[in-house]
Amino acid sequence: MRFFEDVAIGLRTPLGSHTFLAAEIVAFARAWDPQPFHLDAAAAARSHFGGLVASGWHTAAIWARLRAQAQQRLHDDMRRHGERIPRVGPSPGFKDMKWVKPVLAGDTISFESEIVAKKPSASRPEWGLVFTHETGINQYGRLAFEFANCVFVERLEA
Repeated sequence: MRFFEDVAIGLRTPLGSHTFLAAEIVAFARAWDPQPFHLDAAAAARSHFGGLVASGWHTAAIWARLRAQAQQRLHDDMRRHGERIPRVGPSPGFKDMKWVKPVLAGDTISFESEIVAKKPSASRPEWGLVFTHETGINQYGRLAFEFANCVFVERLEA
């Protein structure tokens, strides 16, 4: 993320892709979401999913990691070009998080962030709020995951 004044509405940023492997799905589920369709391939095959599926929270966690890595890459590039780096975050929250399609073992999800709006913070003049639409698209081009995000971004001029 750049400074609030430099954020362009409509900008789409690819965050990266991740392939959800069966062992990783099971490990995440054991630690955080122990439901049969996340833990056991045979039980998952008998479920309405028809196979082992990643927890929605696993999908969200991968998005969070890729989002942070994309921001770090941008900031590293800005540093190399001698640009000032803005303070970013925290997020005051998400809205409308949806797991539209199940993420099956072996699926590759490509994540993207699109800036949809921004406004100066009413209570903190040194900050602005940037609103994004976050998506995860599977290898077949189908939407699997989406939500509305908001994050505080430092302003150049308060």
